[in-house]
Amino acid sequence: MQSIVVMVWIAINVAAGAAGIWDKYPFILLNLVFSTQAAYAAPLILLAQNREADRDRADTERDRELNARSLADTEFLTRGWPRSGSRSRARPTARISEQRSRS
Repeated sequence: MQSIVVMVWIAINVAAGAAGIWDKYPFILLNLVFSTQAAYAAPLILLAQNREADRDRADTERDRELNARSLADTEFLTRGWPRSGSRSRARPTARISEQRSRS
């Protein structure tokens, strides 16, 4: 949308610029409009980036906690898995809950 406005602005000013009215070739008024837009947009963009960084940090922290829990569960399963014999090999979840209730 902005590109269309700029092309129309330039076309009107080139046609009207021959008569010596409005915003001539260097388009100083158009540059002023862009500068004003940038002055308003920059802080909003920075705020959005900061919010995104905060969300990324929170996601990273949740991932770390999940990984720590997964590692703890894996270690628990490794310790609890019977090394010999066939007892409870068919139902390891029953053995895990049994061991957790004892802990």
